[in-house]
Amino acid sequence: MLSFIRILPNGLKCGHACILRRSVHYVQGQVSGNNVREYFYFIDHQGQLFLDDSKMKNFTSCFKEKDFLRFFFKRIKPNNTDKYSEFPYISPCGPEMNYVRCDDIPIVFTKMLTIDNTAVLSYNNGEEKLTFPFDPSSICMQPISGRVYHKGPDRVGGVGLVKSQIAIEWSQYFGYESSNELDPPTQFTWQGETYKLHNLLHDKIQQLSPLFIKTPS
Repeated sequence: MLSFIRILPNGLKCGHACILRRSVHYVQGQVSGNNVREYFYFIDHQGQLFLDDSKMKNFTSCFKEKDFLRFFFKRIKPNNTDKYSEFPYISPCGPEMNYVRCDDIPIVFTKMLTIDNTAVLSYNNGEEKLTFPFDPSSICMQPISGRVYHKGPDRVGGVGLVKSQIAIEWSQYFGYESSNELDPPTQFTWQGETYKLHNLLHDKIQQLSPLFIKTPS
């Protein structure tokens, strides 16, 4: 039996979190009634992928093989089955089903790359095997948590979390129209060009991220 804590996304107030404790029963590699072998995974806020029941979750225990990461994350999508709702995503693999839960959301942009003279964001430590076009105008910061998000693959909601190391590097490029620290940045200057931030991802983040905290009115 595995027990874990999940932060509810709705109805949160500044500085408060509603905690729900649930227990989910599984055995890695178990075979379901329809002869599908089932595995269970966890993605942390650094984009690292682990077996969900790993006791130690750090760089030494995460999956690193790039071809496997590409195969896994290219197939990840919402869990619309009637099984294991505690795992909101799945990554089907032929006769196997991988159930996935996350610290935040499944796509995490982990590195900036330049491919054919074009800036791209690599996600979930897949290097050049997992990339998404970099669009500075799509950057969206949640002011209370300080977490930064960017447009992402549509199959998982169209938004990805930006790894904290990259977000810190980007902080010098943000511009603000308001002096209110609870207002998000409205500009991003990149390679000499200033982009207006429309923060259009805000509603998607609120819907997808279990760590979303509403800005107090």
